This record gives sequence, C-alpha cells and structure tokens, in this order.
Amino acid sequence: MAYTVKEIFYTLQGEGANAGRAAVFCRFSGCNLWTGREADRATAICNFCDTDFVGVGPDGGRFASASELADAVASRWPAGGGGRPLVVCTGGEPLLQLDAAAVEAFHERGLEVAVETNGTRRPPPGLDWICVSPKIGAALVLDHGDELKLVYPQEGGDPAQFDALNFQHRFLQPMDGPRQAENMALAVAYCLAHPRWRLSVQTHKVLGIR
Repeated sequence: MAYTVKEIFYTLQGEGANAGRAAVFCRFSGCNLWTGREADRATAICNFCDTDFVGVGPDGGRFASASELADAVASRWPAGGGGRPLVVCTGGEPLLQLDAAAVEAFHERGLEVAVETNGTRRPPPGLDWICVSPKIGAALVLDHGDELKLVYPQEGGDPAQFDALNFQHRFLQPMDGPRQAENMALAVAYCLAHPRWRLSVQTHKVLGIR
C-alpha cells in the first residue's frame, strides 16, 4: 500500500494523557468527515477542525511502502535521545491509510505507535495507544481504547452518551475558535460536576510549537 502524508515532524504532544511527551507526528492526508476545503466546511460532519490535512506539505511525502514510511518517521527521532520513540499517527483521519503493515514497520524500528482517530473506522492490530475523538453526527464504530478525547461543546452532543464506552482515560477539550473562552468555562464546569472526566488543554498552542 502507498501512503500520502501531509507532514512528519518532531515535537511535544500537546493534548490528552501524553501531553508533554516527545513524539514524532505523522499526519496522514485526507479525512472522511471533511474535505479540508473551506468551501465545504459548513456542510461537513466535522465543521470545527483546526488542522490542515490536505495534500502533501514540505515535510510530508508519498511513500510507496510501509518500510519507506517507517524509515522517514524514525529518522525524525533524535539520535541518542533515549527513551522509547513514539510516533503519533494523526490526520485528518489516519485510519483511512494506517494499516497493519505500517504498524509492523514502525515496531521493527523500535517505535511505540499511537493513533488519534475520529473512531469511525476499525484500527489495525498492534497499536500501542488508541485515542478516539468522537464527532457528533458520525457513526462511532471504535468504542474502546486508551483515551477518549471529546472536543466540547459539540452541537447535539452530551458527554454522557459516551459513559458506557470502555476507555481508561476521558478528556474534555474545549473547542477552539471565537468562543474559546466560553467553551473553556463550560468544559471546566462539566469536569467539576462529572469528575470521571479530565480537562485537556492544547498546550502546544500556548507554547507556540507544532
């Protein structure tokens, strides 16, 4: 299988349970909930996305094999850095492309493999960390994992609808945008009233890193 990747870069994870951890981000191109074109945003299932996942960027590429992709990702990890290297597969929707061959190739190079997905597709076997970020209006087929990270608030959505799902960690992440301060207050209030949920803040935006 060939892979189309928007960007591959080394940074600190900014959100959720692994916030602050060094990671190589592999952002796959494409999504099944929005084309990525502003002209289509208003009619998209996910109309609040803040990420550019269209095409191939200057530090992305098209890779003819899982081995080529894994080599590109592994090369971003600093030599002699110590620790187990982590790759975060994200998008767009990474599970449109991420398959068992890529996961195996990452593991062969010593990488721990995490995915950030909207939960509308089944994952390949062997993933080390699964983070699901549900989008209201999209059918959720992935109902278990390590981390549930819900952008909040979403029109027509109540976090309680996910209470029965099997996740070790649950985060509310205030929706960015013109109402970000109001959304932050709403998320804080919900976490205080429902302490099984924790607050996730996009620290990479605060720090000014990717």
